[in-house]
Amino acid sequence: MLKEVMTAPGKIAFVEVPVPEPGENQVLVRMEKIGICGSDIHVYHGEHPYTSYPVTQGHEVSGVVEKVGAGVSAFHPGQKVTIEPQVVCGKCHPCRTGHYNNCETLAVMGFQCEGAAAQYFAVDQSKVDPLPDDFSLDDAAMIEPLAVAVHAVQVFGDVTGKDVCVIGAGPIGILVAQVAKGLGARKVMATDVSDYRLALARTCGVDVTYNTRQKDFGEALVEAFGEDKADVIFDCAGNNTTIGQAILHARKCSVIVLVAVFVGMATVDLAMLNDHELDLKTSMMYRHEHYLEAIRLIAEGKVQLKPLQTKHFPFQEYLAAYRYIDENRETTMKVIIDVQA
Repeated sequence: MLKEVMTAPGKIAFVEVPVPEPGENQVLVRMEKIGICGSDIHVYHGEHPYTSYPVTQGHEVSGVVEKVGAGVSAFHPGQKVTIEPQVVCGKCHPCRTGHYNNCETLAVMGFQCEGAAAQYFAVDQSKVDPLPDDFSLDDAAMIEPLAVAVHAVQVFGDVTGKDVCVIGAGPIGILVAQVAKGLGARKVMATDVSDYRLALARTCGVDVTYNTRQKDFGEALVEAFGEDKADVIFDCAGNNTTIGQAILHARKCSVIVLVAVFVGMATVDLAMLNDHELDLKTSMMYRHEHYLEAIRLIAEGKVQLKPLQTKHFPFQEYLAAYRYIDENRETTMKVIIDVQA
């Protein structure tokens, strides 16, 4: 079988290796689809601080069970599945208290340990989630980023009847907005500086959008929600401008959730945060329950993923996929690798 290896920034090789045999409690998955995310792009450019080379990528994935090892009874050949890519110790305080997404020694497949970018991948059954037979494998490759959005929304809490603002209409921002709607938010607003992305957000059901190059963020909040503004602001862009907008214009005693990986050193107005008694929360990855909720939201048609699937590339054109993303940053949402094509 072929396995992808990023040997150095910007360089990908395909190596021929034996198809692995599933060990005890392992599932052998015939990999079908792999999504490329922003963190993968950082690896491609040599800018990921916690990844060394060579590395086999692939953490947003879907596939079909090929074979199961001894001790596996919950899975069978032919079953559609996705894989949760976190590798945790199970012993540290976050792990013991149910917050293993913040494990002290957290490793993620495709970054600190081997990912699933191969024609077949053997993985412990505890990392495998079954999917309905009619589930789209393209959509299944987006369960991972959707789980990020589910966790982010649940960091705030119950959004039923709430007014929600999402800063940043990239893939995660649009998914956060859709999850908020799917979980009962009254009204969802999204902002960005790209008209293309804002139009896509509206296609996916976001109620109102604003380009903050053309409209002051504070004025947009009042126009969208009235003088009470939003109950929660999700920062899915992650820079000093966006977190600064959120802190300056949030309603007093409301909540800001930082979802994006923040770029650079923050220079925010903590005095304003304090004076307005704002609750600044952060969100890191997901847990198993967020995967299950993501699967439910897709199965019930409460999120739209197809509009976010920009382009497909065959497995051996992995490098071309990265080049395409670099050349089409504003109009690219999710690029999917077709492993078995």
